[in-house]
Amino acid sequence: MSPAGAVEERVQALLARMSLDQKIGQMTQPERLHVTPAEVKAYHIGSVLSGGGSCPADNRPSDWVAMNDAYWAASMEEDAGHLAIPILYGVDAVHGNANVRGATVFPHNIGLGAAGDPELLERAGRVTAREVLAAGVDWTFAPTLAVARDPRWGRTYESYSEDPGVVAGYAARIVRGLQGEGILACAKHWVGDGGTEAGVDQGDTVVDEEELRRVHMAPYSAAVEAGVPTVMASLSSWRGEKCHAHSYLIRDLLKGEMGFTGFVLSDWNGVDPLAAAYGEAAAMAVNAGIDMLMVPETWREVIAELKQQVKRGVVPIARIDDAVARILRVKFACGLFERPRPAARPASNGIGFGSREHRAVARDAVRKSLVLLKNEDGRLPLDKGARILVAGSAAHDRGRQCGGFTIEWQGVSGNAAIEGGTSMWEGIRAVAPQAVLWEGEGEISDARDFDVGVVIVGEQPYAEGLGDIRHPSPVRPGAHVSVAPGTLQPYGDTLEFAARHPEALRTIRELAARGIPVVTVLISGRPLVVNEELAASSAFVAAWLPGSEGAGVADVLFGHHPFNGRLPMSWPSEMPGVNGRVGTGGNGVLFPRGYGLRPD
Repeated sequence: MSPAGAVEERVQALLARMSLDQKIGQMTQPERLHVTPAEVKAYHIGSVLSGGGSCPADNRPSDWVAMNDAYWAASMEEDAGHLAIPILYGVDAVHGNANVRGATVFPHNIGLGAAGDPELLERAGRVTAREVLAAGVDWTFAPTLAVARDPRWGRTYESYSEDPGVVAGYAARIVRGLQGEGILACAKHWVGDGGTEAGVDQGDTVVDEEELRRVHMAPYSAAVEAGVPTVMASLSSWRGEKCHAHSYLIRDLLKGEMGFTGFVLSDWNGVDPLAAAYGEAAAMAVNAGIDMLMVPETWREVIAELKQQVKRGVVPIARIDDAVARILRVKFACGLFERPRPAARPASNGIGFGSREHRAVARDAVRKSLVLLKNEDGRLPLDKGARILVAGSAAHDRGRQCGGFTIEWQGVSGNAAIEGGTSMWEGIRAVAPQAVLWEGEGEISDARDFDVGVVIVGEQPYAEGLGDIRHPSPVRPGAHVSVAPGTLQPYGDTLEFAARHPEALRTIRELAARGIPVVTVLISGRPLVVNEELAASSAFVAAWLPGSEGAGVADVLFGHHPFNGRLPMSWPSEMPGVNGRVGTGGNGVLFPRGYGLRPD
């Protein structure tokens, strides 16, 4: 019998023993703050997740292992009313296992897209997987395969490129990297989340099917071919219909035409907007092809209501059996049933977590991600013997370098929470010990004291809709959420960096006015309108969100490694109109995708 045949035989044998309660339990995924190990057993729960920033105890790998061990043990207590089916724990390790203190934090995807190195993606995936396994976890909600078409979208940094070919080319490599070390990957978000009108998170992607297939579906084909076992549905809509309830997208295209045999997971409370009642909403999602419901807080209500929908015939038992078979198939195929409890796994509490070896891979990713946009009079590379003044609000801020989905959902500022890495200032100081950090207090010394100023500025950390560039939305009533989709306050209403962060331009101009040539390094999750900052700078570097290894920036600034990065997205010269997009018709583009200087 083939391995696939043996798995299927085990799936069907276990499915035949399961009650309806046990089946619906396997389809349910609560958040760790809202479910106990005892409830995992009592309700036959199939999966538990950590939301961004949700962590046990002191947030060390050992704390995660102990927590997961307790959930696993509860799921494996078999008796007359319970079957031993191991829990599957999921986390957002989207740029390293960055929810955990001391982790190696990689550049966010937009920086990896600039690097143009698929092999690097596979290495980054392997490091991430090892650090996920060190926490006793089996599953990451990554990679994001969105094709970001508008930098106003707050999740732009989760996209490798605006070019579907680039994203598709990366998809298989990151999946192989993650799964080559033994964790499960999850391609997200199916489908079209990067193409919403005006870049509104959870908005509407109004394109025809040809464009949806050509642009937004293409990366998923590569991921499915590479064996990705789980896919997360998008909170956005396609032509006015929520993706979570879109049977054509999930059942016909993903599972049917593309031949995806794994299971489809809903996003955070993604079923809630579908209908006013839990039962109706859950039924719509499951009938559309959602197999596992991410219901962080309201999982008890959803279980009870979905059970009633099955008994009434609204949700066919065949659809339930198909969903559960898909979940069990993934658990059997990845060897989850054969793995020892998390506390006894060799990879748990691995000494490689946050190691020098892992950080070397992340530092290499930083070097390759940097894009040089301007280099007047050959100002770069810097001379380590030069008199260097380092300034800017982001110069010595490891949290800001990392961005969102780091320690907290929205990320953190400062250095305290990011352990083991280096800020950009720390990297510069290591190369040029005579460099001076000016943190904005008092007068800058006379221009004769410095040969060059390095000004490091950028966006504050953000994630999801809180990173959108748009006008605040009016409050809309939501079904079961305290804040309805689209009502989160956005980062700002313009891509013009000077309007949101005027202090950056003031610092650049103050140094330039004193006769100090300025090298500006921009930390951002997307291309921004920086015309004034560019004009006042002698050199300008797009550093994206480089993660914990800021020393990688210094490696390139001083010429120890070359500038290799190319823009993964068009760089805007102006804020697009309400429904316009950067680069539409060739307008509003300062630098095209693929641009990047190479200093002599």
